[in-house]
Amino acid sequence: MKPVVLAACAAMMLSLSSGVVLAGPIERACLNSDRKAATRPVCACVQQVADMTLRGGDQRKAASFFKNPDRAQKVRMSKSDNDNEFWRRYKAFGEQAEAYCATS
Repeated sequence: MKPVVLAACAAMMLSLSSGVVLAGPIERACLNSDRKAATRPVCACVQQVADMTLRGGDQRKAASFFKNPDRAQKVRMSKSDNDNEFWRRYKAFGEQAEAYCATS
């Protein structure tokens, strides 16, 4: 067990020291989108805001909207309490990302 833990720690330290950072679900979806404004700095900024405002499941759900915008509309129009709570968080995330990342 100890060699596995040591290897994981070594890999983490190597990635931190080399400046390699794994992209989150929002950033990956943003970079893979066909939007002209989807530059690396903008997508990274939006992911930073997502990390501050959305849980992991919320981030994955929001990331799915990049490929399927109709899904966003269905969630927005849903009568489900869970979808309504998610949409409230998602809307706040969008407003914060727009304000925070406008200069990226």
